[in-house]
Amino acid sequence: AGGSDDGQQDQREDHFQRAGHGDGGGGGGGPELSLQGVIVRRALGVSWGTPDTQHAETGMHDTDDTAPASPFHAGERAIHERLGIAGRIEAIGRMVIRDHMPMQHREFFAQLPWLILGAVTAQGQPLATILHGAPGFSQSPDPEHLRIDALPADDDPAAAALLAGAPVGLLGIELATRRRNRMNGEIVARDARGFAVRVGESFGNCPKYIQARAFTTADGAAPAALTRTDRLADDMAALVNAADTFFIASAHAPLHAGHGKHGVDVSHRGGRPGFVQVEAGGQALIWPDFTGNYLFNTLGNLLLDPRAGLVFVDFASGTQLHLAGTVEILWDGPLVQRYAGAQRVLRLQIREALLRPAALPLRAAGAAEISPALAGTGDWA
Repeated sequence: AGGSDDGQQDQREDHFQRAGHGDGGGGGGGPELSLQGVIVRRALGVSWGTPDTQHAETGMHDTDDTAPASPFHAGERAIHERLGIAGRIEAIGRMVIRDHMPMQHREFFAQLPWLILGAVTAQGQPLATILHGAPGFSQSPDPEHLRIDALPADDDPAAAALLAGAPVGLLGIELATRRRNRMNGEIVARDARGFAVRVGESFGNCPKYIQARAFTTADGAAPAALTRTDRLADDMAALVNAADTFFIASAHAPLHAGHGKHGVDVSHRGGRPGFVQVEAGGQALIWPDFTGNYLFNTLGNLLLDPRAGLVFVDFASGTQLHLAGTVEILWDGPLVQRYAGAQRVLRLQIREALLRPAALPLRAAGAAEISPALAGTGDWA
């Protein structure tokens, strides 16, 4: 995907991202532009900040086997149809979702000290976690592959999930510049140092809703006791309540055996501190879903399989909080109206929570700069 002008498109996309502008998949409202966001909104006839609240109810269906393969699966297409954008977003998806990594993405992944990883257990539960290493620990030897010289720690919930043949989702994100790119694929090799992924999908994302942070490397912390529960303990709830960032992994399996592949996606969510709220005595979370890039990768997965894995990070201490559970999408109603700028609200029913103190050897250097795209949203701290 991407056509013959990938090089020119990559340069334009790189210019938008480096300039600190853009929306390729996270926000609405505000002055920011990016190549993908401009393509989507111009094609859909949507202005910045226009709510995507039209409803044209339809059911899910498989693609006609005689038609060219769609870049979207049945869950994503069902949401496109619900919102009345299916035909136009199909054409856009064919433009912006590639089956290889362009040079800009290959170079970008190689300069990062961390990657966000989405994986699934043998039982199909999505998991979100963070891999880290010196810049260069992630390298693309050719446009169809990415080699990652890092593995999850033994106490990481994703440690057993990275097997040859397993689907994974990867998010490269540079908080200081608000750049991010996505790559989903399949593990083709694993060894004692890391693993290699064959590219299935590669596409750019926007800076919108990303809080700008610089990092420093921390000395190795002494091992600390893990906390594993079926709901949020007080220290876990405090981390969530203060968060302005988290990452969510979701997955989908073929609707019919032999029709399509199992896929995994991991994406960023950002808001003002307090945008994620704890409910039901620590057994559930809710958060708003703002206008984005209209691809609906995460929500499309959740429509087919409501299970999700989240990871929150305390950037001051490196502590990671992993959550696993099921998500309900609330399309309208009082909860949606509670959040300024929200198009939907998502509720996670927590099945398992794992707190890993000082698991990330990166620390924020100074205060975060809140995304200007959040000016049209509420303050819930």
